[in-house]
Amino acid sequence: MRSGLIGGLRGLVRRIGGGRRPSMDAADAELHIEYSPCLDGDPDPGEVVWTWVPYEEDPAQGKDRPVVIIGRQGENLLGVALTSKSHANEMQVLVGPGPWDHDGRRSYAKVKRLLLVDPQQVRREGAVLERVHFDDVVAGVRRAHRRP
Repeated sequence: MRSGLIGGLRGLVRRIGGGRRPSMDAADAELHIEYSPCLDGDPDPGEVVWTWVPYEEDPAQGKDRPVVIIGRQGENLLGVALTSKSHANEMQVLVGPGPWDHDGRRSYAKVKRLLLVDPQQVRREGAVLERVHFDDVVAGVRRAHRRP
């Protein structure tokens, strides 16, 4: 699924993976939003995967966390981090509980921060995100990055 989201997102995406290093601006390659989950050992759009994500306030540090993959940019995956904490001052989309959280907590997609994920740095697949929740996350990303 291509979207009007693509043009306005270049420069907002942060690259992660390749070890514990600071985020870097992504190249201007074209972004492709798609839903194509396939639990085959390879990370795909529509899946929740676990990978290292740098902290926003200190990109030299971070932690392993679940990320919902919403598309691709060249050889990399495009995703948004999930959190179990709801924050009223942060743009989030509720995706509910899923098998990626062994405690069964509700998860929220942090739609303001887009991440480029090196597929080789994904630690494991967590689950397939239901299509309705995937569509909600993509719609949230579009709202979060709407240009005036």
